[in-house]
Amino acid sequence: MFKLKGVLSLHSDDRALGGADRIALLAKIDENGSITAAARAVGMSYKGAWDAIDAMNNLADEPLVTRVTGGKGGGGSQLTERGKRLIEAFAALEDVHRRFFEQFETLANESAADIKLIRSLMFRTSARNQLAGRVVNIHKGAVNDTVELALPGGEHVVATLTCESTQDLGLEIGSEAIALIKSSSVLIALPDDGMRLSARNQFPGTVVQVTMGAVNADVRIRLDGGSVMTSIVTTESVSALGLAEGVAVVAVVKASSVILGTAR
Repeated sequence: MFKLKGVLSLHSDDRALGGADRIALLAKIDENGSITAAARAVGMSYKGAWDAIDAMNNLADEPLVTRVTGGKGGGGSQLTERGKRLIEAFAALEDVHRRFFEQFETLANESAADIKLIRSLMFRTSARNQLAGRVVNIHKGAVNDTVELALPGGEHVVATLTCESTQDLGLEIGSEAIALIKSSSVLIALPDDGMRLSARNQFPGTVVQVTMGAVNADVRIRLDGGSVMTSIVTTESVSALGLAEGVAVVAVVKASSVILGTAR
């Protein structure tokens, strides 16, 4: 039996306010009156907790958390009435959300692929290159993590992101994610030019279209695995590299230029 799962997320206008993890943080602040204790209770770093609080306060129509100074304990933090109402509203919405998804338990297993595709198509971003894949490796660091995605065509995409981002996105081995790459971040090299590059992502492919502009050109490259990647380069580069339909090239992208997104 196919079972569809979803995670509820709140937005203020078109801006993401947060999901269950941030609401849980607010609830623990209300319970403990302390950012430190609340962060510890939900498994979040102190810095990550303050980043989340600042983001929520900035996005909300009025502050959700305020600092309390003085007093016997030397001060702390507390939820505003607006923050308390938000927790209550989220709990009610979660109940409706849960009952809504229970309606899909009768879907046939073959519907899973269609729903995954629909979810990917609903992902809206200005990045021209959107590559869906699955996490196959995560190298943890003190500040940044390196996350590797395997694409359906066999290519691997490596992204560098902060440790907090890895946690916030819920990334782990086997997680599904979308790699977002701006076309201006895609460099083009020739496979026989003898250059040695430090960029982690180097994708062999073939030029399938070149659209010339006054200053820049839009170059579409079909990767060997079947995906299409778009690059914006200068018209001088097109001429210098001899870029044209059918030319074998290598699309080059630095790991720091890859943004990861999830449907969580």
